[in-house]
Amino acid sequence: MVVTKIPLINREISWLYFNDRVLQEAADVNVPLIERIKFLAIFSSNLDEFYRVRVATLNRLAVVVDKVKEELGYNPKKTLNQIKNIVVKQERKFNLLYVDIIKELAENKIFIINDTQLNVTRGKFVKEYFREHILSTIVPIIIDDKAPFPELRDRVIYLLVKLIKNEPNQGKPKVKYALIEIPKTLNRFLVLPETNNLKFIILLDDVIRYCLPEIFFIFDYDQIEAHSLQITRDAELDLDKTVSDKFVELLTKSIQKRKKGKPMRLLYDSEMPMETLSLVVTKLSLHSESLIPGNRYHNFKNFITFPNVGNETLEYKKILALPVKDLSIQKGMFELIKRRDYLVNFPYQSFDYIIHFMREAAIDPKVTEINITLYRLAENSKIINALINARRNGKKVNCLVELKARFDETANIYWTKRLEEEGVIVNYGITGYKVHTKICLITRIEKGEKVFYANLATGNYNEKTARIYCDHSLFTADKRITTELHKVFEAIHKKVISKGYKHLIVSPLETRSKLFTLIDNEIKNAKAGKQAYIILKMNSLADELTIKKLYDASNAGVIIKLIIRGMCCLIAGKKGFSENIEVISIIDKFLEHARVWIFANLNNEKIFLLSADLMTRNLDHRVEVGFPIYDKKIKQEIRHIIDIQLMDNTKAREINALNNNKYHKNKLKIKYRSQIDTYNYLKNKTI
Repeated sequence: MVVTKIPLINREISWLYFNDRVLQEAADVNVPLIERIKFLAIFSSNLDEFYRVRVATLNRLAVVVDKVKEELGYNPKKTLNQIKNIVVKQERKFNLLYVDIIKELAENKIFIINDTQLNVTRGKFVKEYFREHILSTIVPIIIDDKAPFPELRDRVIYLLVKLIKNEPNQGKPKVKYALIEIPKTLNRFLVLPETNNLKFIILLDDVIRYCLPEIFFIFDYDQIEAHSLQITRDAELDLDKTVSDKFVELLTKSIQKRKKGKPMRLLYDSEMPMETLSLVVTKLSLHSESLIPGNRYHNFKNFITFPNVGNETLEYKKILALPVKDLSIQKGMFELIKRRDYLVNFPYQSFDYIIHFMREAAIDPKVTEINITLYRLAENSKIINALINARRNGKKVNCLVELKARFDETANIYWTKRLEEEGVIVNYGITGYKVHTKICLITRIEKGEKVFYANLATGNYNEKTARIYCDHSLFTADKRITTELHKVFEAIHKKVISKGYKHLIVSPLETRSKLFTLIDNEIKNAKAGKQAYIILKMNSLADELTIKKLYDASNAGVIIKLIIRGMCCLIAGKKGFSENIEVISIIDKFLEHARVWIFANLNNEKIFLLSADLMTRNLDHRVEVGFPIYDKKIKQEIRHIIDIQLMDNTKAREINALNNNKYHKNKLKIKYRSQIDTYNYLKNKTI
């Protein structure tokens, strides 16, 4: 069932306005300079994925536009045009910000210079570096008019080189073209020798530009020029949904095909001559809506590793991970968890608690079995090492590795094979559903009986992202939760979808109905003149039936506050629909990733943490687990953190019908910045 009569923001357009909030951080002069560069990198990386997935999908839909637009509620072709208009404006803003940041770096005695700005000494250094480290990796491809145009790889930077030989007697110069792929294996940034306390950095692209004569010395030319371009291809996987023994092989082949997907976007240097651009457009059979003019440099995601050659004030000060009060990794965690629940708040508190929990399980003689779901893993995963250690110590280890975690498929295939080699029982998932939940259950034999210890989280078991993603992770031995979690794992291992949970909220069969029941309860209380409110935090809100239900609640008098980092299709403050709804988005140093539900419930608040956003895919097409918070102290802690976020008047933006990303201002005279305030709140709790 698709709802089309309620006010909605198109999800793709909403996502673009989220990415614009990322650009706002790059524009904020109060953000340290190197961090501003990183936000440019995040913006660029986000946009790449958007074109590879969402725009690719829209292009497919546009082919059969007459058949789908009525069902979709919008016209894909029209949306594609809107996307291009917004993206072109954002790219202009991006380019201006980059120029401003270059100037500010110069004020800090850091200079990003290009190939035309090298003096003799630095030029000599660059040429020596080129000959020693780069030349052997360069494979120039000469473009032959009679041969097919070379296959451009997805998200790889190319220099399109133009060799010009003047022909005085013929009037028109002779032109030859060549392509050079910028090696992805080399560092994008070369730090040049310092002079008089002045720091100089040159990009790999410009090192190659400077040394073009050494590459094309065999050709007779009078002039040489090079302009950058980058293709973004369709990255959606067309997979056989049958999970079988051949699934890993099938997925591997699909990933390889991804490199040759249909071009979705050509990002090109806006200084590129029209004749040169026309050559590429013609050879690749590109449409005008695919053309995005950019600046000299593409694949800006590499700038996430931009070197800080200046002082430490150019970056955010790194925080020291805080301890969780009374939860010690110097003691046995099972004995502590047996007595009460514990909550770990990342990145403010240490991921080491998760690692220690797994390591203790691996060597504890009383532990007989470990069950865990893995979605995105760190490159050198300590979680994997702990699971392998457990298996070597004779524990039964059951591991669900979601092979379809977008853009992490290759890494997950590697870890799957590694686990299987060690005798770990690996489950690839359930036919037709992604397993997105983040859960772990340890079985321990105590006094001859099975006792369960659990960890349930809003984010992945990934020690790398746990340092930059804001998530919650619960340790519990509460039988109400662990008994039902055991049932979830039994269903996963049998590759079936289960229901009938009293305490847990499990997708795909129950999350929607349980959410709507909770909302209906607030509607009933509001209509009875009693206090009624809902606070929801998530990454994205796009499910139309959920939005309609929230509109119904607003019209009934329920006060609704939403904290949504990314796309939000709901329109707040709309007369007759959402006058009691406020939406904010917090973009700051860390990525807000937690999912939290809070319901007034007649002054007896119900609080849930979840792995699911309120998107149709999470509600109906994924295995997700939400879990109630029963411990009163933990409920107070979560509520306090959410209250801090609702007070944010520094990094919170309003999401409204204008899509103007206006900074959220409130009547509070004190400045509140939720991520700093949350850290201080948790720090004070340990004193």
